Amino acid sequence: MNALLLAYKPAFISSNGFLTQIKRSYNTSKAGFSGTLDPFAQGSLLIATGAYTKLLPFIKTEPKVYEATLWLGAKSLSLDTENITHIDSTPPLDSSFVREVVESFVGEIAYIPPAFSAKKIQGKRAYQLARSGQSIELAPTTMQSYTMEFLCYVHPFISFRACVSKGSYIRSLGSLIAQKLGSFGTLSALKRVSEGDLVAQRGRIIELDPLKTLPYPTLPINPHYKEHFYHGRKLTQNDLDSSVQARVDLDKNPRYIVQFDEFFSIIQLHRDGSISYLLNRIDYAHTLQKAR
Repeated sequence: MNALLLAYKPAFISSNGFLTQIKRSYNTSKAGFSGTLDPFAQGSLLIATGAYTKLLPFIKTEPKVYEATLWLGAKSLSLDTENITHIDSTPPLDSSFVREVVESFVGEIAYIPPAFSAKKIQGKRAYQLARSGQSIELAPTTMQSYTMEFLCYVHPFISFRACVSKGSYIRSLGSLIAQKLGSFGTLSALKRVSEGDLVAQRGRIIELDPLKTLPYPTLPINPHYKEHFYHGRKLTQNDLDSSVQARVDLDKNPRYIVQFDEFFSIIQLHRDGSISYLLNRIDYAHTLQKAR
């Protein structure tokens, strides 16, 4: 079964565990999601089943927006509530100073991903090695923080909203904020509000129309060429109708969707006049277009 789903993952279940529930509900063995949410986290998760798993790399899921609560004085091996080792009492801070520090984390930010993360080390997930007691050293990397919004401060908890690039670790961002405040801390709550323009609703699964979700315009094609697309035969832009050629803007949209009754394809147009297939002959499933 082909389906594109926008779901709200509850807290305290892994993304893979939640995906297993979805697979059972939709009676499918093949499914994937756009980006892992930590077990303690909740929020938007884009899921695809069947052949639609091939669409995930083409869907715009950036920037990502998170709301988080930082617990000052709490020490955790995973920088969240799952592996807290001890809690220290910390003196209250000036709220204006806290706001200033939180909102200073904008731009390119260097950080070290947490040991309990999905990063791979010699083919194994870092969190698997960390849980087995092995010492983990991950290479420094960077994230792009587009905006940081201070929400509130009720000692020892600081809440903020972060709009960041794909692959960012908000747990590490929280740790950096705590360090700049002269303390240490861990996230006590994390919610992914959105991925790109996709915003899930708590307790609901929304079936999306892939042709409305993919960020590419539809390119009208003469039905005569249906068999060409069906069999993946080479076409050039000269094979397009002249009225269609006039609409093509390679600077604005080099990628297009070609839709027929039973299937659709994603193609890329090149300046030399050639056409390449990015995805071909994906069977179209008419989704229910309602929340479950």
